[in-house]
Amino acid sequence: MNNIKISLSELLGNEYINIVCKAKAFIEQKPVSTFLEIANEKVEFVPVSYIKRVDELAKHTGEDVVKGLSESLAGAPTTAFKNATSLARAPLSAFGATRIGEDGRAYLIAKSEHYHTPLGHSFPGYKLVDNASKLGIPNATHNNTRGYITRLLESELVRIVNNIDNKDDKSLEKVLSSKEPHVLNRVINLETGSLAVEAALKMMLIRFFRLEKTHERGRYEDRVPVFFVMADNDRGKEANYHGTTVLTQTMRGLWPDFYEKAESCDLYRIVSVGINDLDDFKAKVEKYDSGKFKVAGFFHEIILMNYGGVKLTKDYLSNVYEICHNKDIPVLVDEIQSCLWSPEFFMFKEYGLKPDFVSVGKGFPGGQYPASKLITTYEMDKLNLFGALVTNGQEELASLSYLVTMKYAETNKEYTLEIGNYYENELKKINSDFRNIIDKIEGSRHMSTLFFKSAEKAIAFAKELNSLGIDISVQTYKANCPPAALTKLPLITTKFIVDFVIEAMRKTLIKISDK
Repeated sequence: MNNIKISLSELLGNEYINIVCKAKAFIEQKPVSTFLEIANEKVEFVPVSYIKRVDELAKHTGEDVVKGLSESLAGAPTTAFKNATSLARAPLSAFGATRIGEDGRAYLIAKSEHYHTPLGHSFPGYKLVDNASKLGIPNATHNNTRGYITRLLESELVRIVNNIDNKDDKSLEKVLSSKEPHVLNRVINLETGSLAVEAALKMMLIRFFRLEKTHERGRYEDRVPVFFVMADNDRGKEANYHGTTVLTQTMRGLWPDFYEKAESCDLYRIVSVGINDLDDFKAKVEKYDSGKFKVAGFFHEIILMNYGGVKLTKDYLSNVYEICHNKDIPVLVDEIQSCLWSPEFFMFKEYGLKPDFVSVGKGFPGGQYPASKLITTYEMDKLNLFGALVTNGQEELASLSYLVTMKYAETNKEYTLEIGNYYENELKKINSDFRNIIDKIEGSRHMSTLFFKSAEKAIAFAKELNSLGIDISVQTYKANCPPAALTKLPLITTKFIVDFVIEAMRKTLIKISDK
């Protein structure tokens, strides 16, 4: 794991930081040097002492390390949240890959706190965010006063998705001014992944319906928009997950009565396409991209983490994208869960794909702030300011959290790949040794899942690991999805932690094999 020592001045630029310090000095009536000292402090991202402590804490997984709360507040949750809550595992404190729960036990965050802490807890690099706050850089701003850090982040995201070197400003400017199809050069700042995907959905809908009465009519105003999503193994809609807004929930089969009425009056349609089934995709395009219908967009993840971690193949997606580009079908690659766990920041880059929309979130701000982005193209940039407005989507410190996380990830590409491959290969060895229980390993690297031959064994596996303090979950409720145990190790995971998890898995499999 490569350490980094960097200051705010180096990360954000001397000119900007010098003026920030002068502004803070004016506000507090103190010497500028007081704040320049903070701005120029070099912060270590992954000092040796940090990694050492990460491993030491992992050894205590499952142990009672402090006396837990004798009584815990229930709060005022909805019934659904109350039934799903595990108060014992709620955090008291956390560091690296370890969380201390309210019961006083140490837990290993083998799912990265449901995918939004890629750098674990208390990551030292985020001290830069604390330093920025000391300089008086406000978090709160608004859409028409987007701060310097947020604007810098927008440029950095465009640079990364287009594989532009960080010193190649000419290439970046060329991409930013491009009007060519499938060139990602627009960023919308939002608050959650759901809103990022919804913004893409709106941009697809605007080709069929007007956002406002004063707008031009869409090029496909006389046709019925049809959205393609990934099917489950029963050819239904339960495999995909693209957020919690009403329309994206109908994509996965929720609000059935609402959707039936919308479909009956030809307002819109949702069509599921078979997993890695190119013939099915071609047939659905032939049927729904002609006559009164027009395929309005294709929504997909690459790793279906809400359907057992099933992985779409490069060959399948390459052929699908070619069809979509030829048929004027916009494509959204939903990278909310997979972004950053790829050494290339985004899995679609590993596949060599050219999407029209990329949804970004969860991992990039490292759990410090809720902050999502939608990256899109000139061609799809048709919403007005209020079309995807989020008042607090432009938060400066949230944007800085992105930049810190990205700095770590860019410096540690090789390490991410090395540990990810090591973990996946160790799981494949487990699969080979326990073929009587495990069907196969799915997903990719840190995001690997185990498909069990029976739901009973999958549940027993997850229950036993949870009792040992290793936080994983199991999916046994999706339509015709093989029972799957889900993992998503943090990027700061060391070889020691991988070995620790693998050993616990082996012992658990031996134990449940005897039953």
